Amino acid sequence: MGEISLAQITTVNPATGEEITTFSTMDKNQVDGLVGKARRAFPEWKKDYEKRRSYIYNVVEYLKKNKIKLAKIATTEMGKPLKESIGEIEKCAWGLEFYADHGDSFLSDEVLNTDARKSFLTFEPLGVIGSIMPWNFPYWQALRFAAPCLMGGNVIVMKPSRVTMQSGIEIEKAFTESGVPDGIFQTVVGSVDSANHLIDSDVNGITFTGSTSAGAKVGERAAMHLKKCVLELGGSDPFIVLDDAIIEKAAEGAVKGRFINCGQSCVASKRFFLGKNIAKEFIELFVKKASQLKIGDPMSMETDIGPISSKEGLETISGIVEDAKEKGAEILLGGSKIDGKGFFYKPTILTNIKSGMRIAKEETFGPVAPITIVENESEAIKLANDVEFGLGASIWTKDLAKADKMSRRIESGIVSVNNVVISDPRIPFGGIKHSGFGRELSRYGMLEFVNIKSVRFYDNLTHHHYVE
Repeated sequence: MGEISLAQITTVNPATGEEITTFSTMDKNQVDGLVGKARRAFPEWKKDYEKRRSYIYNVVEYLKKNKIKLAKIATTEMGKPLKESIGEIEKCAWGLEFYADHGDSFLSDEVLNTDARKSFLTFEPLGVIGSIMPWNFPYWQALRFAAPCLMGGNVIVMKPSRVTMQSGIEIEKAFTESGVPDGIFQTVVGSVDSANHLIDSDVNGITFTGSTSAGAKVGERAAMHLKKCVLELGGSDPFIVLDDAIIEKAAEGAVKGRFINCGQSCVASKRFFLGKNIAKEFIELFVKKASQLKIGDPMSMETDIGPISSKEGLETISGIVEDAKEKGAEILLGGSKIDGKGFFYKPTILTNIKSGMRIAKEETFGPVAPITIVENESEAIKLANDVEFGLGASIWTKDLAKADKMSRRIESGIVSVNNVVISDPRIPFGGIKHSGFGRELSRYGMLEFVNIKSVRFYDNLTHHHYVE
């Protein structure tokens, strides 16, 4: 017998601080039950690409039809402005459609030229993939992994964040309501224990998105069971504005890159490095544009900035800013919590950043932008690379030859020139260093959870040297 779980999870609306729903968490037996059901559904699901494609198109239609309802659930649970939640659902529909459209070409056999009569690679699904997902993009993070995984013929058991439990349940419901067979996509209701049960269960691989510290534990546990894993962890993305950048565009990008999702994104722009000749002009524009953001009820379509997703998150971001203030940072905008109910923090811009400050090294998961003025691009790159993370980076300059050179020197999985970093089904997404390993999205994301099988046909067994 597995242990009996009496634990409960209560979700809280971060805009009001009020409780929403209480869920009973699943115990080991229940998690094993879901995985067993997935295992039984797998053989039929992997057989027929065209069937999978038509099921996924049904899910796309369901998301389009129910996007307002689904968006409101995410906004209530984690506080992002409703207009951003709607955009997230629309992006999920695009991601699923993209893989239904192109998955067969991504998976088609690859013919190789060897000494054999015929050699090819074939890409076969691994089986049941366990997924542990975060709260900041509760639909997109889950579906950007699920879309390639499912079209590749795998089946999924996902544990969403305790913060966005209903959003996670809604994803399973979207599959069920769309007529997708039982056991193809299932949601685990639970917390850390349930995630551990999932890793230890009869799954064939694990994908995790979340903090670096939690990711290290997931990777260790998965490796202990010899399970393939993909880890998409934290980031502290540099945003580099060179002296020849178009300042208006860069300042617009800075507001979007730093304050979307209230700054709670792994690929948000988190550290700003400005060429000394444009620093004054850029800062004036950045502060002006950021101060025009509307903070308030995330259910209003007018709102740009909602609350931080939890009280703990609010305390952390507040602590990082207080530490910077004590060590001499200058606050140009914001710099404090907002009084009243809910977990709101003012959009904040600060300068005079020193290496001893927490803000120079830690991931700031909130609406806080630290600015450093640099002598030249070499200094910008040196500082950009001087962190444990390596997820994304953006460079703003009119000189594209220079941007090309710089992009190759930046230590990260993604570089965006004259735009902010965003995930896109067409290109690989993921990081290096403490930002994790493996890739999501594009063909590369699809190949993470397949068996790359080599097949060779020989005429006969003469004239071959057998050396391993």
